[in-house]
Amino acid sequence: MTVTDPETPSTPSAPSQGWVPEPAEEESPEDDMPLSLRLSIADTLTLGNATCGFMAVYFTTTGILIPHLTGSGESGMARHSAATAVILMLLAAVFDLFDGIVARKLRSSPMGAELDNLSDLISFGLAPAYFVLVYGMVADDAHQKMSALAAIVVLLAVVLRLARFSCVTMKDGMFQGMPSPFGALTVVSIVLLELKFVPTLLAIIGVAWLMVSRVEYPKPRGVLAVAMLSWIVGAMGLLAAWAFDAPGGQLLLQTGCALQIALAATIPLFATTRRANTFRHNRREARATQIP
Repeated sequence: MTVTDPETPSTPSAPSQGWVPEPAEEESPEDDMPLSLRLSIADTLTLGNATCGFMAVYFTTTGILIPHLTGSGESGMARHSAATAVILMLLAAVFDLFDGIVARKLRSSPMGAELDNLSDLISFGLAPAYFVLVYGMVADDAHQKMSALAAIVVLLAVVLRLARFSCVTMKDGMFQGMPSPFGALTVVSIVLLELKFVPTLLAIIGVAWLMVSRVEYPKPRGVLAVAMLSWIVGAMGLLAAWAFDAPGGQLLLQTGCALQIALAATIPLFATTRRANTFRHNRREARATQIP
């Protein structure tokens, strides 16, 4: 009779005694992470956009609003904080410009589009709307309730524009409605121009309408992207000169703000003229085909 060792399995396929199976190779945490949770380089730039928008709100609060409410504010500190807040919005626009370029050149994660919309809402919706609200609280001739209404209009215009951008498919190379970064910079330019309250309010509402309109704006690609980046860098220089009270800094800032507003008003005119010419051309062709 054969005696079987109790520690040794009696099946033929059992491994020999003393053999220890090697542990399975552990998968890296990155392999376990779902694809939808991995951040790409473009997503990192998008998060930089959101960070700049939040910091713009921070500097607007700590450097302009709180000193005004406590009565301890100085014009120099308010000027520095206002310039810093707007420079941060400009920097957010740079991040927004480059995250699209990087996403096209490399890759974007499945949540890239959602991150972009949420970051744009912070930097180009909340930050400029809050800037308008604070302006209505600190300006001498402003009305706080009307400024709050204008700020809400700006915020809702950006919300609607971003939602429509996610749903509507436009022809390649074009936006429908003023892009939110361009709209945000135009809104803060109107405030920094320090016009009378009523014209300022009407101009802000006009920009909000352009953001939700069907006016076509070209996407910043190629030469246009370089021109936009150069304009942003130049605007940062103007703001720095104004913040540090450089000779002619006030005049330079007003000139830059006026150019931004003029550009915002000119592009819709060109777009409207182009659409009118296209409509006339199509009508002529239709009439020509009907003639026997």
